[in-house]
Amino acid sequence: MSAAASPSEAPVSGRGVHGVAEVGFAGVGTASLRHLYQRDPMRVLFPAQPAAEPPLAALVTTSGGLVGGDRIDVTVSAADGASAIVAAQAAEKVYRSTGPDCLIDVRLEAAEGTWLEWLPQETILFDQARLRRRVRIDRAPGGRVLAGEFLVLGRIASGERMTRGLVREAWEVRRNGDLVWADALHVEDDLSAVLDHPAGFGGARAVACAVYAADDAPARQQEARRLLDDLPAGVRAGATVVNGVLVVRWLAERGDDVRCAFATFWAGFRATAAGLAAGLPRLWHV
Repeated sequence: MSAAASPSEAPVSGRGVHGVAEVGFAGVGTASLRHLYQRDPMRVLFPAQPAAEPPLAALVTTSGGLVGGDRIDVTVSAADGASAIVAAQAAEKVYRSTGPDCLIDVRLEAAEGTWLEWLPQETILFDQARLRRRVRIDRAPGGRVLAGEFLVLGRIASGERMTRGLVREAWEVRRNGDLVWADALHVEDDLSAVLDHPAGFGGARAVACAVYAADDAPARQQEARRLLDDLPAGVRAGATVVNGVLVVRWLAERGDDVRCAFATFWAGFRATAAGLAAGLPRLWHV
């Protein structure tokens, strides 16, 4: 279960739902579900997968979106050499808040010899939304985790841009419990000054991040950069290694441009890094 938030990440007080999803896989070869717990508004579905693919858990938020004061805790674990993928069934929406924060806490745990994918879809923040999201990865030596997150700041297709609110996206990667990398994006109140500034987002309203935490991550940097060679027009991206963790980021004005670049990278990277199909689950394309 999630640990208590640190003071800097504690949400503003407010009443809301507290959804929980816990999924655990174990077993070499065809991994099997060993643990499942879910609480409204979170639901976990298990769509059929091709025979050569890891089992898939699809996360669904049945409330249709999150409002200020809502909290979602997700824990995913892989043990005993298991391979698994956990993906969002659809884009998440975070609505305007009158004050309280929305908190999403994700914990990914990979034991020795496991492969775990955390595949997001967009999180769309309405203007004046308040979101604090933290993704924590803890892996054993020999465990591999490919995880991502994807933000769209405003309902871009409707002409809305996020100008005020709170966006905090924090990452922690641990190896055997020891912190090896941490990073946080934090923008609050008047967002335009940062989002429009050339030294900030440079006008971008969609941002995505992929993190590969594994023993072979440093050796995959050139491979990651090669997969970024043919980006859609208007998309900026880069890949770097920090303390043994491969980090890839995308920025663009439009969410669908980032989505296309993100999906192309993810499909190619999982194929070369894990020998899996060069594609994403069918539900990701619906």
